[in-house]
Amino acid sequence: MTFEQWMRSVLERVETALDHYLPGEATEPATLHEAMRYAVLGGGKRVRPLLCHAAGELTGARAECLDAAAAALEMIHVYSLVHDDMPCMDDDALRRGKPTVHVKYDEATALLVGDALQSQAFVALTSDVLAPAQQAALVRELALASGSVGMCGGQAIDLASVGHTLTRTQLETMHRMKTGALLRAAVRMGALAGETPDAAAMRSLDAYSAAVGLAFQVVDDILDVTTDSATLGKTAGKDAKDGKPTYVSIIGLDASRALAAQLRSDAHAALAPFGARAQRLAELADLVVNRVS
Repeated sequence: MTFEQWMRSVLERVETALDHYLPGEATEPATLHEAMRYAVLGGGKRVRPLLCHAAGELTGARAECLDAAAAALEMIHVYSLVHDDMPCMDDDALRRGKPTVHVKYDEATALLVGDALQSQAFVALTSDVLAPAQQAALVRELALASGSVGMCGGQAIDLASVGHTLTRTQLETMHRMKTGALLRAAVRMGALAGETPDAAAMRSLDAYSAAVGLAFQVVDDILDVTTDSATLGKTAGKDAKDGKPTYVSIIGLDASRALAAQLRSDAHAALAPFGARAQRLAELADLVVNRVS
């Protein structure tokens, strides 16, 4: 099938899996479960689930195993967005083209939505579709990626950096934690959901993930200054307004575009050992970078 057909197929599976692994709206407390589903379902690029499924194809992972891993990844990602949008952090009113959770409901509900989605992610990972050893491996990957040495740590650095000037190295460190860690986990979890890859294969996948993860953030920084809110689905220009360091503010727009292109090349080079079997991963690297083409 074409890349577009493959994506549609995966996205349909992911939406079905998220609906399955999230509590139903009729389950008490109904408002909390309604808000969780509001935050998660029917929106977003689903880049992490797509990466998970593409990596799983390399190791022969069963689709239902990848569905559980992809759902868990997306729940963690959305929990981070819900908390990130709250007044105590970025204070944003728009996400995925609709009001943020604390605007639609209230701040307390938004806080609980994030907390509950984090827990629910690990419920999905301990589904009996995954063997016990796989459950343990995937839980560890996701916990490390989303904790203080990963996503949460990167967010802490981000908040502390407002109004300050970072070096390019410091900015890269922040983004490899805040954005890159969960993208890396998506690739690793997809691969580990099948036949365990050897050390060399994991090193190649990590190199790919490092390039794609950083490219994703560089492109986000570019789009923040070149695209309107309606297209972005979130408030455009907010980073500059809030005094946040970005690739555009540190190295400029043209250099940021060149960096994104170089990172795409690096991602493709990392996949060379896999040959044609890594086609979907290569196409996803193109998808990430081509958002600014």
